[in-house]
Amino acid sequence: MVLGLVNGAFYALLSLGLAVIFGMLNVVNFSHGALFMMGAFVAWMLLNWLGIGYWWALLLSPLIVGTFGVLLERLMISRLYKLGHLYGMLLTFGLGLIIEGVFRNEFGSSGLPYSPPPEFRALTVDFGFMILPGYRAWVVLASLIVCLATWVVIEKTRLGSYLRAATERAELVQAFGINVPRMITLTYGGGVALAAFAGVLAAPIYSVNPNMGSNFIITVFAVVVIGGMGSILGSVVTGFALGMIEGFARVVYPEASATVVFVIMAVVLLTRPAGLFGRA
Repeated sequence: MVLGLVNGAFYALLSLGLAVIFGMLNVVNFSHGALFMMGAFVAWMLLNWLGIGYWWALLLSPLIVGTFGVLLERLMISRLYKLGHLYGMLLTFGLGLIIEGVFRNEFGSSGLPYSPPPEFRALTVDFGFMILPGYRAWVVLASLIVCLATWVVIEKTRLGSYLRAATERAELVQAFGINVPRMITLTYGGGVALAAFAGVLAAPIYSVNPNMGSNFIITVFAVVVIGGMGSILGSVVTGFALGMIEGFARVVYPEASATVVFVIMAVVLLTRPAGLFGRA
């Protein structure tokens, strides 16, 4: 159950970034797993090359990778907005392969260690029905805080209303003097920064390696489909729920743990194609 809760935290964060990018930009970002991995590697490089510890890396790595995402959007992805979804999928899929290949060529395929902050090493949190190691409890808490903050910004603030309006009538929003292309670019950078933030959180739990994004991203896409493409609330709720269901399956029937998410996805698509929280 502990593994399911922690995995659910990563599913929620990663699917949130995907939902933000798809909901606001209408782009299916297949490079999301590679950018998650890149966030972990940037944290590792900050520690081993510059001596910058975990807490500063948790701030700097999303900024660095988010800036890289802004450059990708301006130089490549922005050229595809008037084309079909397939072009964006192919471009981001290719970018993901290139990013993974660069890191695999530079660092190899074996995992690199990244120690958790010393203040968490001897800490445990007892919930009564389960005991969470201190760092894993922090991962769940940080994920909840970031997911809630993102939802509030998009659903409850003026900036969020501008973003949502721009997805419906970009020309009208532009007529009110709002720089829509810049807003879209920053939105993509923000979605990428969420993936990098999840990568830094994951670095002390999983070994930092070029394949770490690939291990998550297929399940995360299933989470996004079940929750509803572009639904912020759906991504968060479904991410945590499916992580717990997957963890419960590992205890009760381990053979089904690898497929239970996809069985649920098939059932949801047959009964509610728009997803549990999506709009038709």
